[in-house]
Amino acid sequence: MFFYLAKIFWFFAQPSGLLLVMMIGGAVLLRAGRDRAGRRLIAASVGLLLLGGLLPVSNWLILPLEQRFGRADLAGREVDGIIVLGGAEDARIWVERNAHALNEAGERFTEALALARRYPKARVVFTGGAIEILSSPKIGADAARAIFRDLGVVEGDRLLLETKARDTWENAINVKALVQPKPGERWLLVTSAWHMPRSVGVFRKAGFPIEPWPVDYRTAGLWDALRPFEAPADGLKRLDTAMREWIGLVIYRITGRSDAVFPGPQ
Repeated sequence: MFFYLAKIFWFFAQPSGLLLVMMIGGAVLLRAGRDRAGRRLIAASVGLLLLGGLLPVSNWLILPLEQRFGRADLAGREVDGIIVLGGAEDARIWVERNAHALNEAGERFTEALALARRYPKARVVFTGGAIEILSSPKIGADAARAIFRDLGVVEGDRLLLETKARDTWENAINVKALVQPKPGERWLLVTSAWHMPRSVGVFRKAGFPIEPWPVDYRTAGLWDALRPFEAPADGLKRLDTAMREWIGLVIYRITGRSDAVFPGPQ
């Protein structure tokens, strides 16, 4: 139930969805003869489009997330396992086209494969189930199985697939139950840098010690806080991403899925 409520809530809460609601609301008010209120709402939606779409507001929000965790120091110890969070694969295209499809978070796969080559004895665990609510479910792990297999990491050899998780909390508890980590083992967590704080908080809460390996950076550095976007769609998309993470951090803390609003290095 939490998963479905979160999906519905986020559709209206994300900046791009809110922008659509504001524009429709303004048009309805104008149609109903409430010109002053309608014009104000449309003006507010234009302001949101300019601020969120062109100015680097989204970079101000996403930079703290991406700067929160550096990569683990790999010197001196072997790695026992590599956990890859789903979200970079497009299972719908895999099912319909029988072709590999990665989105802009594709570094979750490329970095995981690089780590797998560096540590040939480490287990590789991919976690990701079906996240659609308006279409027939497509399992992310099914698409991941084909990607890993064709690039040399085969299920049953060292690849483990978790197929049920629909959000970050389920990623953590399902993977822990699947691999049953032993004390002293070293596990790396591969996910997008902007998603790492919430992911670390959840794995800590689940009692699964991991070390971060952030990938899929959306900013190159602090100077991006001053760089405007060339297209409003790009700024709004990044704003959606940043706001989802900040809202997710707060909700996970309130619901007890994390022990901190903004988890950081220990």
